[in-house]
Amino acid sequence: MLKKVVQVSFLLIGGTLGVIFLPHLFTLFSFTSTPWIDNPYVSAILGAAIIYLLSLFLTEPIVNFIKWMEERLLKAPIFDLLFGTIGLIVGLSVAFLVSFGLGSIQIPIITSVLPILLSIILGYLGFQVGFKKREEFFHALQSTKNSGSKKKDVEDINAQAKGKLYKVLDTSVIIDGRIADISETGFLEGVLVVPQFVLTELQHIADSSDTLKRTKGRRGLDVLKRMQTDDGPNIMITDEDFSGVPEVDMKLVHLAKSMGGLVVTNDFNLNKVADLHGVSVLNINDLANAVKPVVIPGEDMYVVIVKDGKEHNQGVAYLDDGTMIVVEDGKFHIGNAIDVIVTSVLQTSAGRMIFAKLKNGKAAKAN
Repeated sequence: MLKKVVQVSFLLIGGTLGVIFLPHLFTLFSFTSTPWIDNPYVSAILGAAIIYLLSLFLTEPIVNFIKWMEERLLKAPIFDLLFGTIGLIVGLSVAFLVSFGLGSIQIPIITSVLPILLSIILGYLGFQVGFKKREEFFHALQSTKNSGSKKKDVEDINAQAKGKLYKVLDTSVIIDGRIADISETGFLEGVLVVPQFVLTELQHIADSSDTLKRTKGRRGLDVLKRMQTDDGPNIMITDEDFSGVPEVDMKLVHLAKSMGGLVVTNDFNLNKVADLHGVSVLNINDLANAVKPVVIPGEDMYVVIVKDGKEHNQGVAYLDDGTMIVVEDGKFHIGNAIDVIVTSVLQTSAGRMIFAKLKNGKAAKAN
């Protein structure tokens, strides 16, 4: 495509040059008495043909040069191009003003050649100055903006903070129910946004023929009703929808991005999708893991062994928050409350796991 554009440009340039210069050549060779030769159409065709022959040798180098320039410009930082272009415009403007002043001097070389040289030299110098002094220009503009628009900056910060107060709830976090307890504590400030498409999904789940799904859906609706009546963050129901987006998760991401808010969820996959789209996420599971009691290796604990572990002679116990404790040689104490010593703590994506051993170091023997 680029090659054809260059070739067409050569044809147009050749036709134009033919119309301008070939009549003088015809006059020189006494072709003026031949009307079918000395006319603008023949001049344009001959000029285009001559330049087209030259283009057979020049097109490829010109195309390569344009591609090279395009590649360099695409790789250049935007601020380098911006300030370089500003410098080029200033240089050409100065050259035009100087050339305009020199036009009153009736010396052919000054009025014809010097403006071209000034345009080339001052344009080049302007581009170089703008390009190499971009950091100084940028800092000067930034300092001027900061000193002259403090009020605007405060308003922007307040607007941004206001946007962050919108927290869009997904279906899973509503069904989970812990969001209601968190909002009651006052730690979750701002406006909780419940999209209509989430309510529709909850209603479909509540009307499901599956007993478990139906129970979850009804619990989610009860949680929303409880949050509307209790003191806490405001609940806002929005009808905004994205008809071109079929998935509910993507609708949530688009809604949060349009409102400048956050997504509240406990869905790991939605968390990752929102991160990819640059939308901040509040994950209830991450909060639950963060507020779990800190356990240090060497600390004593009093636990009840409830079942076997996966490995040989291991027993499993649980803390009140559901944290699993794997006790070495705890298999022989299933159903008993024993003292253990923490040996290590493992933090996984599924939660925290504690490894421990018997405090007295002696395991009961199997019958």
